[in-house]
Amino acid sequence: MYYLYILKSDKYKKTYIGISQNLSDRLVKHNKGWSKSTKPYIPWKIVYQEKYLDKRKAYKGEYYLKNPKGFLEKKSIISRFI
Repeated sequence: MYYLYILKSDKYKKTYIGISQNLSDRLVKHNKGWSKSTKPYIPWKIVYQEKYLDKRKAYKGEYYLKNPKGFLEKKSIISRFI
């Protein structure tokens, strides 16, 4: 099982999109500063997640949300948690 997730840092108004097989463990690692790209914006919380059986489909979902076509959808998802 693979998870596509969106993290939000309320303190810094930042978002992060990623995929993982163990979502709870990955969130802990983000909040402990194990990821260079998210370390400066701790603390993080999960605002969205999708489950995939196929790793390739999870990567496609991540790619979609990180590109212009998925930008509005990402903004819509995040706005529900403000």
